[in-house]
Amino acid sequence: MAGVTSETQARQNVSQANEGTSDAEVMLRVKAGDDSAFAYLVQKYRRPMVSFMYRMAHNPGAAEDLAQEVFLRVYRSRESYEPSAKFSTWLYRIATNLAVNYVRDTRHERPENMVSVDEPDQETGLTMDVRDTSLTAEEEILRRERMAAIRQRVQALPERQRLAVLMHKYQQMDYRQIAQILKLSESATKSLLFRAYETLRVQLKEFL
Repeated sequence: MAGVTSETQARQNVSQANEGTSDAEVMLRVKAGDDSAFAYLVQKYRRPMVSFMYRMAHNPGAAEDLAQEVFLRVYRSRESYEPSAKFSTWLYRIATNLAVNYVRDTRHERPENMVSVDEPDQETGLTMDVRDTSLTAEEEILRRERMAAIRQRVQALPERQRLAVLMHKYQQMDYRQIAQILKLSESATKSLLFRAYETLRVQLKEFL
């Protein structure tokens, strides 16, 4: 118990030490050799990163491994880091490249372990489509059909549209940040998302 308490206190101390400091400034401290600053960034972004990777890979174990690989690449790249963009933009650019490569490499693997983008988040236990306990059995079946349809249609989108939807809907990123991550203009990003949501609206109209 004492070990757990000391670990919790250490995390609190790291958080307090970086309070009021931008993530880019914290990353510059990592670049200068401050490993406690790196621990702070891992602590801050681990959950959203696992969640993002989970929705890309559809496999809890792979999501954990991919998130760990992202932070490993961040650490390996620390000496060349330059704060030309928000730290989170740089981080998700690394994550996106890694996730896209993973999806391409595993495209033909058997889907026994695939899970829904609307399954409970591995870290929070929350779903994007919260179950209403007052639903009848028939309504619950329809709800599950709707979730499955959404999952299938999102996964069937062209790669960039799928990435943009996942960032916008599930990571709550704005157009500007998505544009920076995907290396597009804001107008091109808006157009990309419009086409994606229009495709989903047409394909899912029976569930809307």
